[in-house]
Amino acid sequence: MKLLVATTNEGKYREIKEILSEYGIEVLKPEEKLEVEETGCTFLENAYLKARAYYERYKIPALADDSGLIVEAISPYPGVYSSRFYDIDFGGREEVRTNKDEANIRKLLRLLENTENRKAKFVAFIVVYGGSWGIFAEGEVRGEITKEPRGDRGFGYDPVFVPEGYNKTMAELSPEEKNKISHRGRALRKLVHVLKNCEKAF
Repeated sequence: MKLLVATTNEGKYREIKEILSEYGIEVLKPEEKLEVEETGCTFLENAYLKARAYYERYKIPALADDSGLIVEAISPYPGVYSSRFYDIDFGGREEVRTNKDEANIRKLLRLLENTENRKAKFVAFIVVYGGSWGIFAEGEVRGEITKEPRGDRGFGYDPVFVPEGYNKTMAELSPEEKNKISHRGRALRKLVHVLKNCEKAF
């Protein structure tokens, strides 16, 4: 089976490819990035909007992921604004010095500076849309936010997120360790199970 991954985010694409290749699913990269306005109020709505847009453009079943971090002390933030948290009014805007990930992390740590409750969770919703059919799966991983970034692997908030049962941040884990426990990995494995039991997908 072939799926078009509706993202130009190299980190996301690499993770999705690594996990789905274990199940014999071939993933394709879009030739060009589509500007899809994420107007949904939930991760699921935004994932659906992206999957539908890429399917309509390329006519190949499209897989879209919308995911983010939810921090208990400032819930529902960063939430659906995770990738652009630095630029929203809540808590004040943050200057981009090196890249958006760094600005997002800097803002998050500033908001949690005097907060003892550092519980958080990563959530992922993945949608596959094929025109006449569509399926979705959800995954999450719980953990805590560190007081400073650690590790140089991964992307996004990985350097400040320690998953439950670990003493390393996501950015300190090997790709294999991360894929085994990550929200995206869990959602993708659920999705594969649904795909393999969905006759319309083949």
